[in-house]
Amino acid sequence: MTDDFTPTVEEILTLDAQSILPLRNPVMVVALEGWFDMAGAASAAVEALFDDEHRITVGEIEPDPLYDFTIERPHVEMVEGQLRTIRWPRNRIDVWRNELASRDVVLLLGVEPHLSWRTYCEAILSTCEELGCSLVVTVGAGAEQIPHSRSPLVTGSSTNHDLAQRLGLSMPSYQGVTGVVGVLHPTLEASDIPSVSLRVGIPHYLSNASHPLAVRSLQSHLSHVLGVGPGRDLSNDINQARMLHDELVATDPQLAMYVTMLEREFDRRAESIIPSADDLGAELEEFLRNLNNDDE
Repeated sequence: MTDDFTPTVEEILTLDAQSILPLRNPVMVVALEGWFDMAGAASAAVEALFDDEHRITVGEIEPDPLYDFTIERPHVEMVEGQLRTIRWPRNRIDVWRNELASRDVVLLLGVEPHLSWRTYCEAILSTCEELGCSLVVTVGAGAEQIPHSRSPLVTGSSTNHDLAQRLGLSMPSYQGVTGVVGVLHPTLEASDIPSVSLRVGIPHYLSNASHPLAVRSLQSHLSHVLGVGPGRDLSNDINQARMLHDELVATDPQLAMYVTMLEREFDRRAESIIPSADDLGAELEEFLRNLNNDDE
């Protein structure tokens, strides 16, 4: 630790990547539980898309200087009545390699930290540079006025003007309090690493429930954009959640009327929010090819 108790990147980042380098056209995907991931939909989408069989852990970000453990408490795990271990909040760095995919993907799966956000973002930047990632994609989920009976749309933005223009994404315009993801994107942009934020909506009237339909929407969109395959089938989870959500709405006539209104509005504007995932994927490939040619 330094004298002012601010950790350095070297103190919190462990990365052992030499055995897997070089990577094929690597892109980093970041999914952090917390403020930017309502109902855990974004983290679940990444887990569903990138199977464990093709993942290898190459590093992690040390939790101790980053969390208030009275808020993000560790878990004690027991096996057959015996104390086994204490599970701390993790920020794990995996590399997903599948010969059927067009690229390798670096995954940062973790929990939004409470402290030392600048150092945390610098650790992500350092990981990108060491592994040769030419793009970072963050995924998130937030409450919106959408019905649970429709597949929610995925919206996106980028701080990189050329990338936003090419993909038809918006430039960030939000002003106000933010999470660590809001700090990460300008940090990457300042170091000339382009980034994209993809977000999926969660019905605000069911924000405490699980939403596999939202998980599948984000999973499918990310799959097409990165060219990495379909991932796990969520059909059974979606059908079970739909029945539970329908039953809950049916018990409240006013809520049922409200959902009907949301359905009409959703159907009216569904076609004009964001380019299709196929279009995004093709444009992204062209952008990355041009980026690599410029580097050469």
